[in-house]
Amino acid sequence: MGKASVHWFRHGLRLHDNPALLESIMACEKFYAIFIVDEDETELMGYNRMQFLTESLRNLDAQLRALGGQLYVMKGEPTVIFKILHTEAGMSRLTLEQDCDATWDKHDKVVRRLCEELGVEVVEKMSNTLWEPSKIIEANGGEPPHSYEMFLQVTSTLGMPPRPSPNPEWEDVLFGELTDELATKLGLFPHVPTPEDLGYYPENNELAAFEGGETAALALLQKRLKLEEDAFRDGNILPNQVNPDILGPSLSMSAAIRFGCLSVRKFYWEIQEIYFRLHRGIPPPLHSLTAQLVWREFFYCMAANNPHYNEVSGNPLCIDIPWFRNSENYKAWEEGYTGYPFIDACMRQLRKEGWIHHVCRTAVACFLTRGDLWISWEEGLKVFMKYLIDADWAICSGNWMWVSASAFERQLDSTCCICPVSYGRKIEPTGEYIRRYVPELASLPQEYIHEPWLAPLDVQKASNCILGYNYPHRIVIHEEVSKENKKMMENIKHSLRTRSPHNNHCPSSVREPSLFLWVPQSFHRDTV
Repeated sequence: MGKASVHWFRHGLRLHDNPALLESIMACEKFYAIFIVDEDETELMGYNRMQFLTESLRNLDAQLRALGGQLYVMKGEPTVIFKILHTEAGMSRLTLEQDCDATWDKHDKVVRRLCEELGVEVVEKMSNTLWEPSKIIEANGGEPPHSYEMFLQVTSTLGMPPRPSPNPEWEDVLFGELTDELATKLGLFPHVPTPEDLGYYPENNELAAFEGGETAALALLQKRLKLEEDAFRDGNILPNQVNPDILGPSLSMSAAIRFGCLSVRKFYWEIQEIYFRLHRGIPPPLHSLTAQLVWREFFYCMAANNPHYNEVSGNPLCIDIPWFRNSENYKAWEEGYTGYPFIDACMRQLRKEGWIHHVCRTAVACFLTRGDLWISWEEGLKVFMKYLIDADWAICSGNWMWVSASAFERQLDSTCCICPVSYGRKIEPTGEYIRRYVPELASLPQEYIHEPWLAPLDVQKASNCILGYNYPHRIVIHEEVSKENKKMMENIKHSLRTRSPHNNHCPSSVREPSLFLWVPQSFHRDTV
């Protein structure tokens, strides 16, 4: 039995810019590519996210089969699987893309310890970020930079992000095969599973906004790069900042980057090179798309050593705000029946397509938390992590804290909140967005589409939309609750200001992103 190298695909579901994969195929007698279904992670997924994942796995499998191998997808405890692969397949090297999320660290420690006991070499490479968060933290004296300006200073000492790794050369790679007996022991699926194979079924007539897989990601990237080049040539760094198009198809790369179907380093350097070419080597300005990718790094760095980053308890960044508990209002928000058409349209699009524009994310997050319902951001995070295809533990958590004013204390100085009516009308004044996702309002005249409660009863009847029957009354009156919430937020701010600085666990030096809120999801041309 020859020595075998096993590459454990996790979030880096691609062949390009995959340094751990390159290590795996070097000087090995047999090569196995595996993916282990992680029940701890997948239990939070909705159908669209799971579909994107399984599409990505099928695409990876198809590419490997064209090269003479395949992707082995199995379900079980990683340590059990690796013991079997070591004993019966001769695994002597395990390679993987290192995950910088603190939630993965305890699992990876167990795997490292097992491999050390078995004498299996473990090779981990970081490629899902531009810089390694651990190096940034080390360069900053052992803790994450607590402001974006400081983050830029620290990363400047590290130099430009590494360029993508070369593509693998497969000519001399011998792919290992698994016997039927061994496949059974490993819990191997007979084929790359579908969501239904894993127990996931559509609940909301889902129609995913994006197709999963490296091939689809690279094709979408070419469309995106063409758009970026046209914008750069016209001198427009971030077009559609004021009136983003929430009705058109998205060219967002966020889902592809989230699952590693597209390398963030490839995306960064492709954009950078276009700008260099058009502007004679001058780097893009700080408010460009590449700067937004750097903001993504900032959030990753803040979360790197904080396993409680997604919750209030034990999270040193988070203010413990006394949120309300109201299961009825929470359910109405999640399902899109709040009585506020723009909010409901956003939430229904989220549940159906697995994606909403970042201006919509901001609106629904503010509505749930400090704007209207005064419900904890932790509850909103659960919904986003379930339905958003591009949901990212570190970035979603950070942005929910930010929008709810639960962290990054300077946000407390912002006493205004989003009006679910005027904001929606400003973003999409025609009402077509509402008509698409809240069809019971489709026949209402435009002057009432954002505020159906203002429509006279005869207009409601003529439009087949009677409030309280075809469409709900407002669950809260924004003009009233927003004033009360503002007072409560001001009281919290006053309480923090009068504390001893040593007791204030919310770092006031952290300031909000200046151009956007939802960092990883804003990888599209229509950024505000």
